[in-house]
Amino acid sequence: MNKNAIKKFAIDARNKLIASVTDKAGMLGITPDNCSEAITKGADFEVYKTTAGTEVTLNKKECEQRRKLVDQIHARGFEAVVEEVAYTWFNRICAIRFMEVNDYMYPVRVRVLSSEKKSTVSGLVKNEPDVVTMAPDIDWDFTDKERKEIIDAKMNNRLDDLFRMLFIKQCNLLHEVLPGLFEETEDYTEMLLNISFTNEDDVIRMLVDGIDEKDFNITTVDEEGKAAGQVEIIGWLYQYYNTEPKNKAFAKKGKITKEEVPAVTQLFTPDWIVRYMVENSLGRMWVEGHPDDELKSKWKYYLDEAEQEESVQQELGKIKAEYATLKPEDIKLIDPCMGSGHILVYAFDVFMQIYENAGWSQRDAAQSIIQNNIYGLDIDDRAAQLSYFAVLMKARQYDRRILTRGIEPNVYAVQESNGINRGQLKYFGAGLAEEEKKTALLQMEGLLNTLNDAKEYGSLLNVEDYDWELLEKFVENTNAESQISFDTYGLDETAEQLKRLIRIGKVMAQKYQVVATNPPYMGGSMNKKLYSFVDRYYRDAKSDMYTAFIERANYLASRNAKITLVTPETWMFLESYNELRRKLLTNYNLISLCHLGTGAFDAGFGTVVFCYKKRIGAYNGIYVDLKGIKEKERIENWKIKIVCDKLFKNLPNNIIAYWCSENMAKVFNNKKIGECFELESGIVTGNNTLFLRFWYETSLKNTALYNVTNEFLNNPKYKWFKCNKGGGYRKWYGNYDYVVDIGNNAIDIKSNIDSSIYRLRNRKNYFLKGINWPLIGVDRFSAKYTPYDVINNKAANSIHFQSKIDKNLFAYLNSKVYNALLLMINPTVNYPLSNIASSPYVEVDFDFSDIVDECLEISKEDYDSFEYSSDFKRHFLCTKIGNWKIKELYNSWEEKMYMQYERLVNLEEKINKIYIHACGLENELDYKVDHNDIGIRVPKLKEDVVSFISYSIGCMLGRYSLDEEGLIYAGGECDYGRYKTFLPDEDNCIPITDEEYFSDDIVARFIEFVKIVYGADTLEENLDFIANVLGNKGNTSREVIRNYFLKDFYTDHLKVYQKRPIYWMFDSGKQNGFKALIYMHRYDADTVGRVRTDYLHKAQKYVETAMQSAQYTIDNATSASEKSKATKAVTKYTKQLAEMKIYDEAIAHVANQRIEIDLDDGVKVNYAKLKIDNNRYISPHRSNLLCRRFFYAQEK
Repeated sequence: MNKNAIKKFAIDARNKLIASVTDKAGMLGITPDNCSEAITKGADFEVYKTTAGTEVTLNKKECEQRRKLVDQIHARGFEAVVEEVAYTWFNRICAIRFMEVNDYMYPVRVRVLSSEKKSTVSGLVKNEPDVVTMAPDIDWDFTDKERKEIIDAKMNNRLDDLFRMLFIKQCNLLHEVLPGLFEETEDYTEMLLNISFTNEDDVIRMLVDGIDEKDFNITTVDEEGKAAGQVEIIGWLYQYYNTEPKNKAFAKKGKITKEEVPAVTQLFTPDWIVRYMVENSLGRMWVEGHPDDELKSKWKYYLDEAEQEESVQQELGKIKAEYATLKPEDIKLIDPCMGSGHILVYAFDVFMQIYENAGWSQRDAAQSIIQNNIYGLDIDDRAAQLSYFAVLMKARQYDRRILTRGIEPNVYAVQESNGINRGQLKYFGAGLAEEEKKTALLQMEGLLNTLNDAKEYGSLLNVEDYDWELLEKFVENTNAESQISFDTYGLDETAEQLKRLIRIGKVMAQKYQVVATNPPYMGGSMNKKLYSFVDRYYRDAKSDMYTAFIERANYLASRNAKITLVTPETWMFLESYNELRRKLLTNYNLISLCHLGTGAFDAGFGTVVFCYKKRIGAYNGIYVDLKGIKEKERIENWKIKIVCDKLFKNLPNNIIAYWCSENMAKVFNNKKIGECFELESGIVTGNNTLFLRFWYETSLKNTALYNVTNEFLNNPKYKWFKCNKGGGYRKWYGNYDYVVDIGNNAIDIKSNIDSSIYRLRNRKNYFLKGINWPLIGVDRFSAKYTPYDVINNKAANSIHFQSKIDKNLFAYLNSKVYNALLLMINPTVNYPLSNIASSPYVEVDFDFSDIVDECLEISKEDYDSFEYSSDFKRHFLCTKIGNWKIKELYNSWEEKMYMQYERLVNLEEKINKIYIHACGLENELDYKVDHNDIGIRVPKLKEDVVSFISYSIGCMLGRYSLDEEGLIYAGGECDYGRYKTFLPDEDNCIPITDEEYFSDDIVARFIEFVKIVYGADTLEENLDFIANVLGNKGNTSREVIRNYFLKDFYTDHLKVYQKRPIYWMFDSGKQNGFKALIYMHRYDADTVGRVRTDYLHKAQKYVETAMQSAQYTIDNATSASEKSKATKAVTKYTKQLAEMKIYDEAIAHVANQRIEIDLDDGVKVNYAKLKIDNNRYISPHRSNLLCRRFFYAQEK
């Protein structure tokens, strides 16, 4: 199945249909802003002004349809009505395509959207649908008027008009057998339909040409012989149709409305997961009561029950005896969140196997399954339509006449009772005894009360089990015949509405032997009304809709039912689900559970699929770990473990850590870390955009980077203080990237943020040494040292120490043992304070001080070797000045780093050995350290050479000096006496051009830098080494280096400085006419003007001169090659000059403003000030795109 093609069609079709419906509405005088009044009215017609400026005349029937359309728009809004009409026709078009491909069309098997013949007699592709070709010679009971219209359309070549008429006719015919999907189109939806088979860009051709017919054909099999064309394509079409509404809902700020719930919660369940669910619930129930190995062999994902204790076996025997009494028609299965019906469709197949096993014919079984076995509910009308269709199409596989038998599936969209005219209830119940009528009226009121606002809550609503037979009798007869009045107007419509609500209510109230569903996942996106409801009725599961549905499934289940769900994995571990887990483990046994991890289907979170039943004692369940396995559906890849559920009751908060061994479980009896140490969350600023910066953005004059104490907080000189915001995975030392504005006793935060929002914590714990870890990490935990001059942000929780840190604790937190234990408590990427506090502490009789000190030393040296560290001293290739070869220096440094790396591996493995032995986990954990888990980097030649080039640029612009270590200038007064060996650029502008126009351009200055550091004798060899590593185009090392600066340097700079560049590039555009670098911290109001007049204008003159020279060569060249080369040069110079002229005019606007910047505002705000016009900044080059995206977002 080509899901990419299906997705493209569904998204494009939705947009096409919405646009088409909107246009058709416009031709009726209806726009998003206005429903116009008729400009002329007659007895049987009305005239309206269209959006095209023309007039349209509507007949009596069309006028009534238009009035209904206008009423709907006034009641629900233009957008909602257009969306409804679009998806209604989308569903019908897709359904007809499925039916025609499988030869299911009614009443005559003729294709409506395509042709069985792939080509015409002349060999051309036949796009004309068979229904158009064959009409009127089709047994559709055409009226004389219709026949005349068909002939007239053919004679006048109005084939699309004919196609539309026949398509609507087919829909009305299908209403006879599929009324749940093909409602009569004698309404406004018909007026708004505009389809074509001749237009290649229309929805019909997009569907027929864009999706392979095999994907609709149920007889199609793949290379493995598995059915490849299935009803499930309807589900994928539905999910992908919702792609853009889903993205739109999630992109907005605020909660999800009830109208958005269907789109945002739609997630189609893959086929193999559905098979696992149904086979291990419905299938298990049947074969436990009616053993049949041959039947089980048909179920690929069926898992045989694990061996049980004798007492459990006895209880299971009683349940199996009960199952043995069940007949196929006794088993009711419900999916309360059925979506497009995938679970129901496969359940149909399994039921069919069960019926056949019991001796039923396929025809009789198909009817019984629809009537007795399969039930479904959903909040979405669209989904219910598709489920209804999917179930009937599945039945059609087994019974060719099922569509004409008048059997309706028990699948419904939950409906609201809000629109019911309750004043008319008194007219119902004719023929009932007075007491019966009174009871019925009371129950009907109760049902209507329950279903009030039902679209908010869907099948989460708990409906009482009323006397449904009585309610059906109550609605069947009225006594209004003799009381015709205004009160009884619309009584028949009310009766139909009540009948539908009774059918829905009955499905919501009754109990089921099997509950199988993939519930919606919403979490914190629930709107206030929905959250209040869940909080009231599902308090122990209120954190998400899916957990509320776990409890709802339990309510729907009969005494010995099987329940199966696919959900996020969070309920297994998170604290917010402690009570839910306790209740599940107290009242139910997990039969089997497949832990899918992330990527199981189109979900960016970990998922799990599981089956369970009522508790009968300590039960041995089957657990399958599929995390990290790509082809999860291949059962040969399954790693199965048998675990008794009593294990979970012995683990903290009853976490479902099925992989936990007995020895590991014992560790949880130890004291908790929170009992041994004081843990603290970091500060909360209330607005990180205002009060956090990367440390390299701010000015050194008001940033406290070194030798900081608590007293600095009251010193008005300092505004910014080093701050740890967690960062990515790194052990021991590093990721101190930020500074926070808490100077002058945090006056800025206190003045701008409500005191109920910010949290500044205890100042006594500021600037203390400690151990910290990121609140949000990756798939493994890491602990780092907190230096005395760093404050922790809320994203980096910590343990503080007044003097020395506890190095045994530090070693333990970075051990494999602790990672394994923490993974059980919470296998997500979040490590909140509570998880760490509740985790066990393992004390060992060993002093880790020396080991931890060495780990710290190695990690610190690695981190401080690069510019992203505020403690960076100088580049490791610039530690010596003299006649040196860079290659030899690098090789020496590389060898040292690999030795350090291996040393750190050995130290960490020693830590692991000690803790693994202390806990007796030698059989479960390997002390060996995966190289991906080592927190320091290994040498990477190109990255390291690029970092050397970056350091040279810092020296050129005065950030660093060859004469002193560390940061020399980053704002404030500049002391030029600190630069002697290599002088920085005087005017803070280094030009970058594709030819050497300036004597002090970036290549010339870089060569000068290399020459000064390594000597003249090795210059050429060193330049060749650098050029070879960079690998850019060029015939010489200088050309290669120039091309690197032109094309790649700024991209690398953005990476190193995390999209907050401190060197800003002026860039005229793609022709590389002019580029120049400036240092943000040396910027002043005249910088842009200086770049323009002293460099851009000079560059223009250089290019003009070069072009004149090239033109002279063309005019006087004697060789063809010389002339060709000069011609190319003239073309290049012409484009560059045109580009530079436009750029000059653009930045003149900025230069004349003499804009000042404030380093406290950071890169984003300051860079945005240098805006050329509404769409451009000083650098339009693609390498600056990453940066500009942030600035655009900031403006929005």
